[in-house]
Amino acid sequence: MHPDSASVFSAIEKDRIIEMAWEDRTPFEAILFQFGLKEQEVIALMRRELKQSSFKRWRKRVNQKVSSKHEKKRSEAITRFKSKMQRSISHNKISKR
Repeated sequence: MHPDSASVFSAIEKDRIIEMAWEDRTPFEAILFQFGLKEQEVIALMRRELKQSSFKRWRKRVNQKVSSKHEKKRSEAITRFKSKMQRSISHNKISKR
């Protein structure tokens, strides 16, 4: 996906991508599956959409918890694809809490 293609997402979709990126148990692969954004594209979106201090805090957090943000590096004890707080999403329709 081209870096500028992230701008085709609606505000609601961008909010959902950001929320998924902040969730410790939601891997980058889930964002790729649902929205078609690779890890580097998620990072670019986060850099654009967040305040600089929030982006730095998120990057520090992701770097510390990298094993849970990548399916291949996750503990086998983590079997969920999503956070308990996240409602089911079907056909890229976003449900609000």
